[in-house]
Amino acid sequence: MDGGQIAALIAAGAFLMLVLVLAVPILRLRHTVDATTRMITDLNERTTPLLGDVNQTVRNVNTALEQVQTSLDGVNLQLAKVDTMTSHAQNVTANVANLATVVSAAAANPLVKVAAFGYGVRRAAAARRHAETEREVRDSIKQQRRAAKRGNG
Repeated sequence: MDGGQIAALIAAGAFLMLVLVLAVPILRLRHTVDATTRMITDLNERTTPLLGDVNQTVRNVNTALEQVQTSLDGVNLQLAKVDTMTSHAQNVTANVANLATVVSAAAANPLVKVAAFGYGVRRAAAARRHAETEREVRDSIKQQRRAAKRGNG
């Protein structure tokens, strides 16, 4: 055997040692990969029903949201009706206020005239009484003067 063959034999032995040293971690890595595969399979089996439940929950939420939207549409329709009724009530109130003003003016005008006439009658009666009193006082003064002139003369 020459030197090249011995070197090849040493290299082959070293390669065999390397393969043996690497075989142990590779076998351990195989066990880790098997455990990971089992864990992923288990996880997949557990998440499939969970995702089904999540899908059902999302469908229920969408149904509830549609019902809420329908309710809101109904509420908006009722609010539009209430708005119309409020507008009509406002018009009726304005008409009643105008009618009350007209009735008040129509009733107040004759009442003012009656009150003014009553005031005029009272004032005229008072003036007449005052004039009569004044005439009586003048007549009384004239009679006193005449009586005084006759008593002096």
